[in-house]
Amino acid sequence: MGLLGPPPYHIGRLFHWHAERRRQTVVHLDRPLDVAPDGGTVYDAAALADTVTELADCLYAAGLRAGDRVVIAKDNHFDMPLLAAAAARIGALPVMIAPIASAETVQTMIGRAQPALLVAGTRLLARAAEAGLKLADPRVRTIAVGAPVDELPAGTLTLADLRGGAAAPVRIGGADEPMVSTHTSGTTGVPKMVLHTAATAIGRFPPRMERCRIPFLTTRHSDVTAAAVSFAHIRVMAWTASQLKMAPRKLVAISDPDLTVVERMLAEHRPTTLEAMPNMFQRWEALAERRPELFSRVRLFVSTFDAVHPRTLRTMLNASGRRFPVWGWGLGQSEVTGITVNLFTRRTVRPGVRRDPSTTGWPAAAVRVRIVDPETGRRQPRGRPGLLLIATRARCLTYLGEDDRYQAKLAGRWWNTGDLAERAGLGRIRLLDREVDMLPGHSCLELESLLLDRLPDATDVTVLALPGGRPVPVLCMRDDRLDPEQWREATRGLPDLDTPRLVPWDEVPRTATWKVRRLALQEKVLGTSRTPGSGRWT
Repeated sequence: MGLLGPPPYHIGRLFHWHAERRRQTVVHLDRPLDVAPDGGTVYDAAALADTVTELADCLYAAGLRAGDRVVIAKDNHFDMPLLAAAAARIGALPVMIAPIASAETVQTMIGRAQPALLVAGTRLLARAAEAGLKLADPRVRTIAVGAPVDELPAGTLTLADLRGGAAAPVRIGGADEPMVSTHTSGTTGVPKMVLHTAATAIGRFPPRMERCRIPFLTTRHSDVTAAAVSFAHIRVMAWTASQLKMAPRKLVAISDPDLTVVERMLAEHRPTTLEAMPNMFQRWEALAERRPELFSRVRLFVSTFDAVHPRTLRTMLNASGRRFPVWGWGLGQSEVTGITVNLFTRRTVRPGVRRDPSTTGWPAAAVRVRIVDPETGRRQPRGRPGLLLIATRARCLTYLGEDDRYQAKLAGRWWNTGDLAERAGLGRIRLLDREVDMLPGHSCLELESLLLDRLPDATDVTVLALPGGRPVPVLCMRDDRLDPEQWREATRGLPDLDTPRLVPWDEVPRTATWKVRRLALQEKVLGTSRTPGSGRWT
């Protein structure tokens, strides 16, 4: 396939393909790239391709070769897919790690990846040194990127040490060969290292769907597209491919979801499409209430990874000044990309709807769904909860270093998501909970949505299910206070809940995709890790 032919599925040639197209995009960053601190915050298509080429040359100079693995573990930024493209262009396997977890967890993940080279952020290296850890085997060469620090581990290279060498040979793999490894969210422990090909990560449905021109739902060339996502996760592979194909007028990459950064970037660029993770949008509700004009041009909101609460949907959709803004939602999992999808409007999430619509969707394109009894494996009838199994050609190859764990979640072509769900009619699927977090007879997700609706000052609600005990609500309140009468009114008609615990937002343990790490929160607040579910499929 020539560079000017159909859009490539391989990250190793994607940026160069885009640079030779007639329609191109311009990327705007919230801060300079860690791999190019003097490069500014605006990159056109040629500059992106040149950056990938230069990074590939540096990785090659450091000894990376076709067939090797390179771990990329650094602060969240758009240079993570650039580094992945550079490694894949050589024929190496990039393994992307978001170092939001402890240095010990990152060390474990690097050990499972068994890399020949480590590209590490300077802040991660400093954290590891403070904890007395060596992130990788001493034989693994390390390249440090990011803000300068007082001292780097002995033998650590920088990109400046590697520039000016020979040009790296281009050896891009086939569509069904391993292309990239990213990790799962890690809500229940050490994240699993998921291995994908170009076909499963980008080329097949469901990830391919957003590169089809669908009215209201896909990027237009006139758009200003902004995204605040984890650039280390598999979602960013399909997102990068779709944006470079659709070529919006501007592509705004927000690496830091802090309210001050988001406010500055939205004020400067005023997006027409906006993607973020569900809990990021939830955190931005106060910004939408205070400065709705920042969201006034948004015609399309997009969220993936997890459920999004109705209050958040309403707040954001109402902040838009468009006549008919829409919200595209996709429930996904790193191992299988998309699972279910839905479209929300102001009407579908209006107050007083009979049943929470935000956890319900239709199977994504080319995805088959089965809901089975966890014990017997028999299919469940409509309205009966069960384990959510899916069959898709976009399934990953394995878990790096944990193939036995991967195989345990397979039943022929069926993949066990570890989620509980039920059929809701008209072909729809309603997500209930993770099996490990299950609340028998109820849904923690729906209880959390109800409490958020009834507690306007709550910025987050997590309901923890305990075996043999009442569910424990953990609340994040804007002023860290909860009026007892307000709580009594909020829980009227709900299942019997334990005394609410108040925890500041910043103290809630979260993953790189901003999901609440429920087990860690439970241990923090209640001092126990017991759960009602078995956790066999986490």
